[in-house]
Amino acid sequence: MRIINISTETSVKSTKPMCACIGYFDGMHLGHQRLVAETVKMAKEKHCESSLITFDPDPWAVVKGMKNIRHISTLRQRMNKAVSLGINNIVILHFTKEMSQLAPETFITDILGRLNLQGLVCGFDFHFGHMGKGDAKLLKEAAPYEIRVIEAVKDSNGKISSTRISKAIEEGDMSSVRSMVGEYYQMEGTVIHGRHQGTGIGFPTANLKYSDEYLMPKTGVYAGYAKVGRKTWHAMINIGHNPTFNYKERLSVEAHLLGCDEDLYGSHMVLSFVKYIREEQKFKSRNNLIMQLEQDVRNIERILEDNEQRIS
Repeated sequence: MRIINISTETSVKSTKPMCACIGYFDGMHLGHQRLVAETVKMAKEKHCESSLITFDPDPWAVVKGMKNIRHISTLRQRMNKAVSLGINNIVILHFTKEMSQLAPETFITDILGRLNLQGLVCGFDFHFGHMGKGDAKLLKEAAPYEIRVIEAVKDSNGKISSTRISKAIEEGDMSSVRSMVGEYYQMEGTVIHGRHQGTGIGFPTANLKYSDEYLMPKTGVYAGYAKVGRKTWHAMINIGHNPTFNYKERLSVEAHLLGCDEDLYGSHMVLSFVKYIREEQKFKSRNNLIMQLEQDVRNIERILEDNEQRIS
């Protein structure tokens, strides 16, 4: 993978011929994947490399001055997913107020013009340039290369979109997320030390240091998977404030890895959320909490075993 950084303040150019898709790609859902697949196909047809053009930061943060915007996926996750789907290069447009105010025609010539584009793929609702006045129609009229426009990808509930996926995450509806994204909702980060309350009751947890950019799932307990390096464990994942013994103002993300006795501190961990089990609650006693966690583990083992049989 090659990363190409472009801003209005630099004159970076790429001379290697490429076909690209363009967008923000939050969540890299099935609609986005259709754009990527068409880009890879076009690149093969034109005998050049495939690229994904995205923006950093989120254009809404610049155009509307929005702060603390939550996302389905981080830039790193979007990049990794694109590469796994066959993309050779990632082009990051460093989005600023100045870039947002470029006329659409200027964006095509001065920004996209720095890439040796042989073709460009965009969604039917893609907009660019000052006040979003640029669209797919203008691209077809003004760009000196082939433009392919991808129509909406739909399921039985309508257009697949980042908005629908975000709502499902916030409601803990992880099966809907998977159907629209093609994989489980994931959060990743570094395993850090907690207060070891879980260890004291026989349920040690790996605490995740996560980016504030993540859209947080509904608080509660989930069945899921934890991956560290090449190993993957069944996991009981908790999103919450730990109200019984260890209340935290900032939501904690922690996982009890079933059958794992390894020291994971400092490791990179990826959590995949499969199914919502129950709400977080405050227990009257330590024994009540232990009994509930034992029941949760039994439920999670059954859910994940059933899930693996269905997809095997």
